[in-house]
Amino acid sequence: MLDAHSGVSQFSEASFTEVTQSVLLLLSALMMGYIYRRPGAIPHVSLLLGAFFLASFVRENDSWLDLYVFDGTWQVLVTLIVLPILFVVIRHRHAFAEEFKSIANSFGFGMFAAGFLSTYVFSRLYGRSAFWEAMLGEHYQRVIKDAAEEVTELAGYMLLFFACIELVLLVRRRFRHHG
Repeated sequence: MLDAHSGVSQFSEASFTEVTQSVLLLLSALMMGYIYRRPGAIPHVSLLLGAFFLASFVRENDSWLDLYVFDGTWQVLVTLIVLPILFVVIRHRHAFAEEFKSIANSFGFGMFAAGFLSTYVFSRLYGRSAFWEAMLGEHYQRVIKDAAEEVTELAGYMLLFFACIELVLLVRRRFRHHG
């Protein structure tokens, strides 16, 4: 609602919706860092998820990086984040698979899957201009498409954030029982 009433900068990179998305991604990455540092937790899974959230955070802020650093900064940063982490996870793939099996049936992972699909699949399809142009015809306004896409993305990021909270709680329960 705040963004809808903001006038010219509706759903811009500085909008409440976009800033909230970035904050949720950063907090999610930090929670994965917390899990990674817990002894006996799920270090390889949390490392990969943390890299995923951090790379998503960088990508979400690409316009700021392009403006204040250089055009294409986000690609360099994402590469520097993802490649070393993928190397570590692939190198320890058996440990990763065991850790993944231990959380695959958890509520947190189910919520992660729902958030991932909402954000990275559904919102992209739902936010396609061709869809909105076909649906609204001559009444098409880009701001409507942008609002629908960004709000759907935000809902997915919220699910991902709550999934991280669930995973932190799961790891803490396990540590309490085994530690």
